Amino acid sequence: MKKIIITVVGKDTVGIIAKVCTYLAENSINILDISQTIVSGYFNMMMIADMNGSGKEYSVVCDDLDKLGQEIGVSIKCQKEEIFEAMHRI
Repeated sequence: MKKIIITVVGKDTVGIIAKVCTYLAENSINILDISQTIVSGYFNMMMIADMNGSGKEYSVVCDDLDKLGQEIGVSIKCQKEEIFEAMHRI
């Protein structure tokens, strides 16, 4: 399974989840787990997604999500699961 970790951070506005999830669905990227919070007007979301069904390369998805984030006024970052885990080991 090709898992990626997607984080979305920024000022809360209507439609953030819808736009990110629409992109993922249109590119056959399955959301395995999702957590989101809003604290003092700031939106924070973390997703674990499976790219196995997608025809797009990891780097293209990351670039697309970065551009989407710029369009909607949030920061969207993605990392491969193995890199995320390596960065967070004690």
